[in-house]
Amino acid sequence: MGKRIRAQKIGRGSPPFKASVRRKFRLSYPSQTIRSKELLVGNITALSHDPGRGSPVAEVRTEDGRVFATSAVQGVAVGQTIHMGSQASVQNANIVPLDRVPEGTTVSSIELKPGDGGKLARSSGSFATVVAHVGDKTVLSLPSKRTVQVSSKSLAIVGTVAAAGRTDKPFLKAGSKHHFKAAKGRKYPTVKGVSMHVTMHPFGGGSHRIIGRPTTVSRRAPPGRKVGLIAARRTGRGGRRQRKR
Repeated sequence: MGKRIRAQKIGRGSPPFKASVRRKFRLSYPSQTIRSKELLVGNITALSHDPGRGSPVAEVRTEDGRVFATSAVQGVAVGQTIHMGSQASVQNANIVPLDRVPEGTTVSSIELKPGDGGKLARSSGSFATVVAHVGDKTVLSLPSKRTVQVSSKSLAIVGTVAAAGRTDKPFLKAGSKHHFKAAKGRKYPTVKGVSMHVTMHPFGGGSHRIIGRPTTVSRRAPPGRKVGLIAARRTGRGGRRQRKR
């Protein structure tokens, strides 16, 4: 009798795929409050660690008593004063609308839609570059090198998210990798299906690690068989194109 493969364990929140920690902070800045005032002054009260998150978190207290948390950018310090709003200067850690940011400036924690509190470029070392302003839209180059257009009224934090070199350090020990994966709710270690026994995985068995069956599978395949290239559009060596009839 076989076992439940990894694709089956992922669903329904099973224990091997549950994050072992809960995050303490919800990263979002008061977008509506910042827009309602031309200039809002805040003070960074603490730089904290959030479990399961790579970048440090900056806790900010505004002059009207509001407290929020956001991704800390490089160069910030506890006690630093930041400015927010349409009249804020384009300096490191300030929160300003994109229409005031010059081309070539790096920004982070960018609002995908005005009012969502920042959704783009929030992980450690991430930043987006302002490419151009086209009408009421701003063209951004994301960390993935993809370009997107967002509203010029969207807010963003000037600067690059801190902890840029976090992924450069090797784990060195399997235990360190285990705890890192567990905090993110990911399974570790993992084994290739082709290396398993035939009763343990659809790709198991065979000799010389030959799968022995097509790796493409229907999107309507049952759990336990739904592995490999799910609903693949193109298959074959080099992505062979189908001829038009």
